[in-house]
Amino acid sequence: MEPIPFVRSVSFGIWVQNGSRDETETNNGISHFLEHLYFKGTETRTAKDIADTMDAVGGQLNAFTSKEFTCYMARTLDTHFDVALDVLSDMFFNSSFDEAGIEKERGVILEEINMYEDTPENVAMSMLEYNSYKNNPLGMTILGTPETIGSLKRQDFIDFITKRYQPSNTVIAIAGNINEDEIIGKITAAFSRFETKGSLKPITPAVYQPSFSLREKDIEQIHLCVGFPGLPTGSGSDTYALSCVNTVFGGGMSSRLFQKIREEHGLAYSVYSYNASYKDTGMFVIYAGLGPQYISEVLHHITDEIRRMFTEKVTADQLAKTREQLKSSVLLGLESTYNRMNSIGSVMLTMDKVVTPDEIIAKIDAVDLDAFYDVCDRIFRLDEMSLSLVGKDVEGLEQNKVLGNI
Repeated sequence: MEPIPFVRSVSFGIWVQNGSRDETETNNGISHFLEHLYFKGTETRTAKDIADTMDAVGGQLNAFTSKEFTCYMARTLDTHFDVALDVLSDMFFNSSFDEAGIEKERGVILEEINMYEDTPENVAMSMLEYNSYKNNPLGMTILGTPETIGSLKRQDFIDFITKRYQPSNTVIAIAGNINEDEIIGKITAAFSRFETKGSLKPITPAVYQPSFSLREKDIEQIHLCVGFPGLPTGSGSDTYALSCVNTVFGGGMSSRLFQKIREEHGLAYSVYSYNASYKDTGMFVIYAGLGPQYISEVLHHITDEIRRMFTEKVTADQLAKTREQLKSSVLLGLESTYNRMNSIGSVMLTMDKVVTPDEIIAKIDAVDLDAFYDVCDRIFRLDEMSLSLVGKDVEGLEQNKVLGNI
């Protein structure tokens, strides 16, 4: 819980440490499918009743699934927290999962998969992870495939909940204008029926491996993703050093990558980098959307900028500006109860502790040039580079020819 007495809203989330990496090849997508089904009605409320109840108090209800967790959340005025708790706990414990609702939502998710397939940027990123975490559930997509979604039955969802939705891997996070003692009593009463039903199967460890993948798609641009071994969640001070590295290299409009590829050479509209962190591994990813004729040139500039990180080193003044940029981003992002709830819930779930904004700022301030370049040494390894390309006429490309100009 994080009381924020000067606001009038409350954000409330139920975080379950369960995502697509807890699935198998035969039930891939079941976590996300299940997230949808929790909104389709309970023993006493229809899907419309759920929506009407929240709309009547101006509240918001939502959920999302990632590779490692699922979150069900509500945001209301502080005077309507009891309504949000009642609705969300009713969904969590009393969802009916009726056959008609499952069939309707199956169609919705199949359309969501189609929409995802029509976003080649996402396809390129998914391909990169699939092939770099080959033969591991972490490489599978969150949405699943048409085949797996089409095969899931009602009993599959019931069995999956029994195995994966346990008190030991669940966090309830609340931020806003709350009385802590009152909230504890209400949460205790609402979740008293939440019982352990078995032991949780541990995740299968994932290890990054270099990969090269191509996907033919009749589109105008080439969507390119470059991957390197990243850092796992909870890497301590290295996490904040990596955030500084990403900010300098490709995290914004002033970054070296953006300035070189878009501003100086005009080779791409969208170009950026990010770190995807998981419990036991991570991947540093660079994305660019470009014309087919620029593949070699853009790859050359990407690898040239990586080398330049070591030959034209960041100065102490430049690092200080980067730290200020990061601190502003963190603090501005936490100026809503939803973002505060999201922060404490996800960190508690993955790291078993809460990191306060002041602690985050202190850790960012502690990043020095030694820490910055220690992370650079660990991330930017050209001999471990992965590549995925999505676009027209890419199927015939050979790895050696594509990478020959770097």
